[in-house]
Amino acid sequence: MVGFFIISLQIILNIPLNFAGCIMEALKMVDKEVYNAIVSETKRINNGLELIPSENFPSKAVLEALGSVMNNKYAEGYPGKRYYGGNEFIDVVERLAIERAKKLFGAEHVNVQPYSGSPANLAVYFAFLKPGDKILGMDLSCGGHLTHGAKVNFSGKLYNSVFYGVDEETNLIDYDEVRKMAMREKPKIIVSGHSAYPRKLDFKAFQEIAESIGAIHMADIAHIAGLIVAGMHPSPFPFTDVVTTTTHKTLRGPRGAMIMCKQEYAEIIDKAVFPGLQGGPHEHAIAAKAVAFKEAMSQEFKEYGRQIVKNAKALADALMDNGFKLITDGTDNHLMLVDLRNKGVTGKEAEKALDKAGITVNKNMIPYDPRKPFDPSGIRLGTPAITTRGMKEGEMKDIGNYIAKVIENIGNENVIKRVREDVIELCKQFPIY
Repeated sequence: MVGFFIISLQIILNIPLNFAGCIMEALKMVDKEVYNAIVSETKRINNGLELIPSENFPSKAVLEALGSVMNNKYAEGYPGKRYYGGNEFIDVVERLAIERAKKLFGAEHVNVQPYSGSPANLAVYFAFLKPGDKILGMDLSCGGHLTHGAKVNFSGKLYNSVFYGVDEETNLIDYDEVRKMAMREKPKIIVSGHSAYPRKLDFKAFQEIAESIGAIHMADIAHIAGLIVAGMHPSPFPFTDVVTTTTHKTLRGPRGAMIMCKQEYAEIIDKAVFPGLQGGPHEHAIAAKAVAFKEAMSQEFKEYGRQIVKNAKALADALMDNGFKLITDGTDNHLMLVDLRNKGVTGKEAEKALDKAGITVNKNMIPYDPRKPFDPSGIRLGTPAITTRGMKEGEMKDIGNYIAKVIENIGNENVIKRVREDVIELCKQFPIY
């Protein structure tokens, strides 16, 4: 009865619970400013549409593990080989995370200690490269990631980075061109993976290219890990040398990462992570990873992954029906990249206007964009978070229409206000926490 009262009070007052199901009275007493920010963020996500493809809503079980006493323990080293005492239960959790990840992806070796995706990628470079060695990765402006060799990033400053892109007409990766570039440049690592490429990747082709020149192939599956688990994207396993991924995004776990590799590279990868780059692992995050991996083994998760792609295709169709130009004219995965030039609107303008309407997207460069990164020609959209809420194809059509109304009436505050009201009504049907 007490529990029912607490939940009812939370709903009435819109007060966030902590993830053990109790009102956050301690936080409210100690730090009202942070408490108020959490209250506001809870309202924002409940009343808005999160369309940034790298964002998602992990389960309460994941968040409970993340906010647990596992946060308190130092555990430098690996299970069974720690530099601190008192790690018997920490070892249980880390071993669970490792074994579940192996089973989930079919990996020979897994390191679950990387703090996030960028440190995971750095660890792979640290394991196989010396400063000045060459990396071949996807150009940032064509859909790659900062850590794939961008000159403003550590990966472009420490290493000699060269880039493959996409065909200027089709905006698709030309694997023959990647092969030619690899033969010409002779990189020591070839990176496959992306942050804004809406089509499937041919990991086997990348592996074959890498093997032909004696390079290591690193697949960064941060965006598509959950789709791989669901069978909605080809897997880089078992043939790829090293695979990195975040554990959030489509995998719907905590913010964090892991590295998976062939057994022959296990020792060099583990030493690169610890003691090479990191100290004590964040065992509360590793506990949450273990929970997320267990959830990802379920049939429900596989259905969720399939729905992400169905929703992405439906949203892409709705946008194209409204006259929007999509890079590659659609999507195979969870994201789409919209070229706004035919609408006479910049990505920055669209992001701000949509934000007012409760629709969160991010401005994004399109391939061969004539504009600058801080005010590019496009926006990037994705469906993982709204699919977690339970939305399906019918809602995607509505969302596409909302986006069109805002962008086609970019300066009309009355139209944006009406769309905001529609968004709130839609969100009420699909509560999160």
